[in-house]
Amino acid sequence: MFYGDLQDFLSNGKAALAKGPVAMILVEDLVEVDTTIRHHQNIGFASVLVFAPDELVLPPELEATVHRIRFDTHADAAMQTAVNAVIKAAPGIWMYYCFNAEYLFYPFSETRSVAEMLAFHTEERRDAMLCYVVDLYAGDLADHPDAVSLEDAYMDRSGYYALGRFRGRDSEAMERQLDFFGGLRWRFEEHVPFERRRIDRIGLFRAAPGLTLREDHTFSDEEYNTYACQWHHNLTAAICSFRTAKALRKNPGSRYEIHNFRWRNSMPFEWHSQQLMDLGLMEPGQWF
Repeated sequence: MFYGDLQDFLSNGKAALAKGPVAMILVEDLVEVDTTIRHHQNIGFASVLVFAPDELVLPPELEATVHRIRFDTHADAAMQTAVNAVIKAAPGIWMYYCFNAEYLFYPFSETRSVAEMLAFHTEERRDAMLCYVVDLYAGDLADHPDAVSLEDAYMDRSGYYALGRFRGRDSEAMERQLDFFGGLRWRFEEHVPFERRRIDRIGLFRAAPGLTLREDHTFSDEEYNTYACQWHHNLTAAICSFRTAKALRKNPGSRYEIHNFRWRNSMPFEWHSQQLMDLGLMEPGQWF
């Protein structure tokens, strides 16, 4: 179904928010939009909201399965505007947001639906889930100059680390919160603004009255930003993303300085959750 703008969706698209989980996909360019949609439909999202400009053309059979919202994804605070509006419209519903050419993986995602996973997470009294944004990139930039290739995708096997998170000068470290780094943003940090180098994102969350998403991918409720509860480890997920690789290839300052994203710790991406768990990039917690 097509909506002329965000307000049109909020007024006439309430059926899409009646049952979760709901996926929100913000389309920044026309790269791998259809595969992004299909991936999230295949893992069990009840509704998929696609925020996109008019330039996007989807196959008719796919267009008929999504809720498409005309939206300027390059406007100031576009991400927060879209996500926060949907949060306000559907309190209590589990939600997820990502950009095109990003793919959600969670423990055992090949055989269990995202709804099953979130049902377990809810039973553990958790309202949000930490996700690591794992950079993907084409192995051969000569063949794939935009750095995107599903068949020739690579990732970093190591180089990830975490630091304590602080709010304000001279403050103490936040309880059960960390800033995570790694991937292309770490290896090519001279081309990435400091405030955009983190790879943690609270990609999965349950909407609540008054809850708002901030520009840095954290929420106004600090408990949503924690990686685990106080008594044991919880599930975490990974968002495997070509977004940073695309940006580094589009930016003139980095495009002509970076000739290859592969290094000694690159490995082919297997498109399977077990690989991400083996590398410590996802935590199954108590879910077996």
